[in-house]
Amino acid sequence: MSVIAIERFPASDEKAPSLAVEVHDLTKRYGDLVAVDGIDFSVAQGEIFAFLGPNGAGKSTTIKMLCTLAHLTSGRATVGGFDVATQAKSVRRHIGLVFQEQTLDYQLTAEENLRFHAVLYGVPHDQVDARITRVLELVALSDRRKDLVSTYSGGMARRLEIARGMLHTPKVLFLDEPTVGLDPQTRALIWEDIQRLRIEEGVTIFLTTHYMDEAEYAERIAIIDHGSIIACDTPDVLKASVGTDTVEVETADDDAALASLELAGYKVERTKGGLTAFVADEEAAVGPIVAAAGVSVRTVRAHRPTLDDVFLHFTGREIREQHGEVVSMFARAHGARRG
Repeated sequence: MSVIAIERFPASDEKAPSLAVEVHDLTKRYGDLVAVDGIDFSVAQGEIFAFLGPNGAGKSTTIKMLCTLAHLTSGRATVGGFDVATQAKSVRRHIGLVFQEQTLDYQLTAEENLRFHAVLYGVPHDQVDARITRVLELVALSDRRKDLVSTYSGGMARRLEIARGMLHTPKVLFLDEPTVGLDPQTRALIWEDIQRLRIEEGVTIFLTTHYMDEAEYAERIAIIDHGSIIACDTPDVLKASVGTDTVEVETADDDAALASLELAGYKVERTKGGLTAFVADEEAAVGPIVAAAGVSVRTVRAHRPTLDDVFLHFTGREIREQHGEVVSMFARAHGARRG
């Protein structure tokens, strides 16, 4: 079983800072390899913040530095108001961490795994039972409390790891690729649990992911590639930065349609496949554009910028989902059951 430290439970009277995470010119080198290249960002208390990027982009390395598992080469970072280089013990008292790799003891029950963690982190004895009950409720595993983890599905084990990360009431919960390798239905259900943690416990969530759908949960997203942050903002602002919604049409007479649409006030350009109108809301604009074209419309394609478009815009390439998965996990998770 892996743990990041044996530290004491945080004192209840410690004053929380306004920023949960603050990073300035953070750099990590391994010989000639620059894994993280002078990045700057901050995370507000109670925020869900995502690092979005492909494998090898520097996401996990950054988390390791913030969680004091790797020494920074240069720069400065604070977590919970504490410097990760000079106040490592204080940082560890205020964080929870869910690793990419499974770190549960499968020969123990869920409760036994949590009790072991409580001992390691010095959770006061009179609070242990209440905290175990609470975190199992948050991840909907109360009815499996006494079951061996070896009987759990992969998704259930992941949810238990998230519960374990919350047991000692951290200020910041770091989730390193929290749903990698899980099916879309289970990923969506885990995100229900994460949202509940944020709302009911007030914890700051810092996650890394290469799943576009997963990043949409975050209030802000930092796109990281080759160790550098190339864009950081809300999902809506990032998507707006690469263009407006569009409606593409192919008509029986594109010349006539172009004139009619421009007369109706639309900004329209010729494209290889016909005409493209730039609009504020692609869904609402489809009907009016078809009506305003004035000629028979053969095909209509509406498009709203996505995070795929954002990543492609800033990096010149796409993030390919593992195992070729490209379908929205929310669409495929309709009617999913916990498991």
